[in-house]
Amino acid sequence: MARSSYQKLKPLYIMNYLLQNSDEEHPVTIKQIVEYLGAQGISAERKSIYDDIEALRFYGLDIIHVDAGRFQGYYVAQRNFELPELKLLVDSVQSSKFITHKKTMTLIRKIEKLASIHEAQLLQRQVYVKNRIKTMNESIYYNVDAIHDGISQNRKIQFKYFEYTVEKTRHYRKDGAFYVVSPYALTWDDENYYMVAFDSEAGIIKHYRVDKMTDISTLEEHRDGRDAFEALDMAVYARKVFGMFSGEDVTVRLRFENHLVGAVLDRLGQDVMIVRDGDDHFTVSAEVVVSPQFFAWVCGFGAAAQIIGPEHVVRKMADHVKGIAAIYD
Repeated sequence: MARSSYQKLKPLYIMNYLLQNSDEEHPVTIKQIVEYLGAQGISAERKSIYDDIEALRFYGLDIIHVDAGRFQGYYVAQRNFELPELKLLVDSVQSSKFITHKKTMTLIRKIEKLASIHEAQLLQRQVYVKNRIKTMNESIYYNVDAIHDGISQNRKIQFKYFEYTVEKTRHYRKDGAFYVVSPYALTWDDENYYMVAFDSEAGIIKHYRVDKMTDISTLEEHRDGRDAFEALDMAVYARKVFGMFSGEDVTVRLRFENHLVGAVLDRLGQDVMIVRDGDDHFTVSAEVVVSPQFFAWVCGFGAAAQIIGPEHVVRKMADHVKGIAAIYD
């Protein structure tokens, strides 16, 4: 494009300059805008810039005029994201274990571009990524796309599934053979991303860690298991499956000291029924998947929490505790 043709893009350059360089604490002057346009090879008179600013206002950009006597300036007020919202996004990205260090920094740099350069500095000051625990699988973002492709196209997908060895190398399950499932949803639990899918061979809904999946591809075969998935309440499913560990689905009764009400509501949901049990305790009944992770959650409260039914779950809990105690005996 010839340099002179840039004149037609002048309003767009002004919009970008205002978005990147101005905010309530840092209005910019017409002189600054003229100098910026000149550096881009675009000549501009003051009156034409006033006209362009009015056109941008009509377009929907919230441009505020600052009149402070001898100082006259402009800044963009309302943006798509306010600074507290951007801070929340940065916090979410940097605390997400399934996002790698490299991708974390890339995403945060993109988030910073949604603010002015001055506000971006405030976002940079709250970035603490270096020593956080992060996944080692850089392909997780492409995995998510591939899973969504299968869901949107109503197709089965195939993939390989691995776990890490003590040498930190990948060991593929099923001797490296492909898993073939019908994907239905993605869910985030305990800082990890999981795919919820129907396993036709087993005839049940299963879940898989997205960062432990590789070589994902969409098949021509249509998904099955729709009835099983539609019968599944994802909110309940995520609540009752502790750490996404598989196990027996059971309604259990638990007894807690009163000070643990908040922790119980956080884990089991606000709709769980709490029944007083004397002055210092309460009981709840909840449908959970009985697994070592569930027992670990109960053990985390020490003597302040107790499984009181059904009896076979109580026995399993006792065996779980005895097994742990034995290795320290």
